[in-house]
Order: sequence, then structure tokens, then C-alpha cells
Amino acid sequence: MKTPHPLLAAAVACLVGAMPLAAQTLDDLRRDAATPGNVTTYGMGWSQQRHSPLTQITPANVGRLVPVWNLSLDHSANASTQPLLVDGTMYVATHSHTIAIDPMTGRQKWKTPIDLPADINGYLCCGVHSRGMAALDGVLYRTTIDAHVMAISMKDGKTIWKQKAADYKQGYSMTHAPLIAGSVLITGISGGEYGTRGFLNGWDLKTGEKKWHRWTTAAPNEKGGDTWKPGRHEFGGAPTWLTGTYDPELDLVYWGTGNGGPWNPASRGGDSLYICSVLAIRPSTGEIVWYYQFSPGDPYDYDGTNELVLADLPIDGKTTKVLMQANRNGYFYVLDRTNGKLLKADPFARKINWASGIDLKTGRPVDTPMTAKVRTTEQATDFVDVWPSAFGGKNWMPMSFDPQRRLAFMNTVNLGMRVKYVRQDRPGGPNWFLGLELGGFLSPEDGMRGSLVAWDPVAGKKVWEVPTKAPFWSGVLSTASGLVFTGAQTGEFMAFDARDGRKLWQFQTGSGITGLPIAWERDGRQYITVTSGAATVYGALAGDPELANVPAGSSVWTFALLP
Repeated sequence: MKTPHPLLAAAVACLVGAMPLAAQTLDDLRRDAATPGNVTTYGMGWSQQRHSPLTQITPANVGRLVPVWNLSLDHSANASTQPLLVDGTMYVATHSHTIAIDPMTGRQKWKTPIDLPADINGYLCCGVHSRGMAALDGVLYRTTIDAHVMAISMKDGKTIWKQKAADYKQGYSMTHAPLIAGSVLITGISGGEYGTRGFLNGWDLKTGEKKWHRWTTAAPNEKGGDTWKPGRHEFGGAPTWLTGTYDPELDLVYWGTGNGGPWNPASRGGDSLYICSVLAIRPSTGEIVWYYQFSPGDPYDYDGTNELVLADLPIDGKTTKVLMQANRNGYFYVLDRTNGKLLKADPFARKINWASGIDLKTGRPVDTPMTAKVRTTEQATDFVDVWPSAFGGKNWMPMSFDPQRRLAFMNTVNLGMRVKYVRQDRPGGPNWFLGLELGGFLSPEDGMRGSLVAWDPVAGKKVWEVPTKAPFWSGVLSTASGLVFTGAQTGEFMAFDARDGRKLWQFQTGSGITGLPIAWERDGRQYITVTSGAATVYGALAGDPELANVPAGSSVWTFALLP
């Protein structure tokens, strides 16, 4: 094949670069899960199923998967992000930059820095990273770790507007991808361990004007206000630090809320609404249509912020619009997403001792004697051993859901913790507000701290399980051909057989993987992209010997079948 003259190639490149972006509409976002040429939403669809219809890479040929390019992200922070692919350009968010990449070559097109305050690291709670972005009509939307929301031009990376959501010096931060729902951009907030008050904001996509604000702790004059001791809702936590899901037919956004502040439940009193809940809200107004509280009062930092996956499932012989969550408290929940009714709550964690089950009639957990005592003891004299730990039976890393096989694939955690509850006044600013002493984490007897699990949400049981010494901290991607992709904190990017969990392929990326893989195609060829680079809270606190020699360093990897 004759090579084009360099000047001709340069001219073509300039011409292509000058071409306007194809129109991207709300309908494109709605159809994202069915259009594998683009990946326009966080979660590969508003339902966050993280499932691809592509079939070129199969269990039979995945052994021929090879890297086609790798791009350094030029930092050593956590790379727990999901790329977007829009009209022939890949976009990646890090805590410090927004980057545009040629997806066929891995060549950087532009890289725009985020203007962060010099003292930002002194105020952050739980991670220096960015999990992703939203995109619409030639504009990228993202959050920043100093609690700002930005609109950025896809063409050149220039800022269109920037708004302050909260004061980072009060312990607030933002690491999640925003959600576009109708004509509104919705964002949440982090900082639940610092005595902050959680909230959601709705923003005008064009101007950045704040359209609504919704606190996620109930005030005394609101429904649920009596579930708090006087004044405690003002710094009661309920952070909203992961991205919600959207059902355009019902016009409902589903967003999870996190732990109470402090963790000590006796100091807050009652259920502490709306901590550890899912809120169904109208995207145009922020009105709460219904809620369900997974862990009332939450003594153990179990949150409710894990991804809320939407699907249609046969429940009691009837096709039902459901919402699913593998909660940190160790139970896999299935709710009717039209009204919040609890349909199923089955234990998936390998060990649970805080509750003996979930009462389907009341929707509430059945406390063990340990938890019943913890709820009423503000100042304890003894430590208690709790399973799961604050890392949960599953942490933030999102699962995938295969709608044909009706299986969820998720990375789970198997650790306990030793805690003693104490009185603590709110310290203010960027200081821990937990109301307890942490006596360390407890490993299981077999040493297997995590598993990749295939879960049947209708039957409420595991189909298969792949135990691992260090829990996988990456998102999961499934494909219609029967593959499950995920990454290890020790650096391996892997493919498993969806039928039985057999590992079929792996590649060492050089650093731990906490990124969110995506599948896409171009010119008839299928690609898999994932970010590598681990610097996690788990790695810092869990004392995992498997991670002792894993180097830092973040990058983007793209794979395809060897021709």
C-alpha cells in the first residue's frame, strides 16, 4: 500500500480537525447502550448496565486480544475514571486535566488543566481523582475536586462556564460524573466524613445557572425531620458522591445517599433520613417523589451510593421495572422503580453479622443484638467486630448487568472491622468526624479478601464466584458475546467467561486498575478501553500485602484482536 505524501496527510488532518462535530442530542444519550460506535454516558447508558451489544470478541478468540495503544496520563493519582467516545474522539477526565484523544492511535489531541487551589490536598477526604464526565451537543460537563462544576468545549477544551457548588475548605469535594437528565445537569457532593451536609444541585446546561438545590438530610420542618436529634441534620452527612441513573419514560432520576455524620448512630438519633437511601427525584425541580432507606440510622458507614442499575425483570411472573443495588451492607436489593417498593433483598456478602436479614414487609433490616446495642450506645467501653467492614460487601466500583442472561457481575469485598463508639464534637473543616475508634480491619480465615461474582437478581443467589486475595477495585464490563472484563489492583486487566467465571485472558498494565472499562467499535473492529493507575483508600488503609509492590502511574490502554 502506497504511503500518502506527508504534506497531503497533514492537510487532510487539518481539514478533519476543522470539521464541525456531528450533532449530539438527548436521543443519542437515550440510545447510548445500543450504539456501540459512541460511548456518550457514564455507565454506557442512562440505566448504567455497563453492557455492550458487541460480539466480535468472544470467549473463543479473546486470547488473541492485544494492546493497540497506550497513553500516559502524566500523574500518579487514582485513575478510577470512565472514558467517553463521541463523534470520533475519546475524552478522559483526571483530577488535574481534561484530555481529548484520537481513539485509533492514542495520540493526544488537546489537554486542558484544571485550575486548582494550591492548598487543595490539605482539605480532601477520600481520594484525588475524577470518575468521569457527561456530554451533550459538543460540550463536556465535569466536576472538580475543589467542588466546582464545569462546561468545556469538546472542540478545543476551553471552558464555557464554571460554577462553585460548595466551599472545599469546609470539607466538600466532587469526584463524580454529572448526570444529564432532560434539560438539567445534576451533580452531587462528597465530604460525609467531615461533618458536611449532603445535597444535589440541578444546573442549566447552557448557562450554568443553578436551577434547584436539594438537601439530603431532612430539616425539622420537613418530612423525616423528626428522625434527627435537634440540629444534627445541619452536619449529618448523606453525601451524594456517585452518579445517579435516569428513566426518561418515568422522568425520574435515582440517586444514592451516603453515611451519616458522624458514623456513631446514637449521637444522631433515629433513622437520620435521608442517609443511606435511594431518592427518586424529578430532574426539573429536585422534588423527592419516593425514597427507600437501605440502612436506617447506619452505624457502620454502609452508604447507599453504589450504582443504581435499571432493568426490566420478571418478578412473581410479571415484567417489572426495577432498580438494583448491591449495597455495602452486604444485601442485594431489587426495588420497583415506579414507587420504591422493596421486592427482594438477598445477602451476597460472604459474612454478615450486623443484621440477620431484611424484612420484606417493613423494608427494614432485622438487627442482631450487637447492632441493637450499638444504636443506643454513644460512649462504649469495648470494641465490636463487624462484618462487612466500612469497605462494604461491595464498594463503589460499578457492576455490569447482562439483560439477556439476566445476570449481574460485580466485584465484592470480604473484610470485617473492629470499632468502638465514642462521643465526639463536630471538629469543623477538613477533620474526621466519625464518633468512633477504628481498631483495624479483619481478614477472612481463607485470606480471600474479595471475589468477582455472577449474581442472579431474580433468584437472589450467586451463579458463580471467583475469589481473589486482593479485592478487585475496577468497574465491570459485560458483552453480548459472553465475556466479563474487569481489572485487578495488582495490574492485570482480565476477561472471564460469563457462563462459569473461567479466566480466559489477562494483560499486565503496569499499575493497579480502578478504572471503568468500555467497549466500542470503529470500521467493523471492536475495541476495549480501560484506565490503569491505582492510589486507593483501600490500598492506604487495608494493609493488603498483595499491594506492597504495585507501582503508581496512570495511563489509558486500548485493546483489539490481533489481525
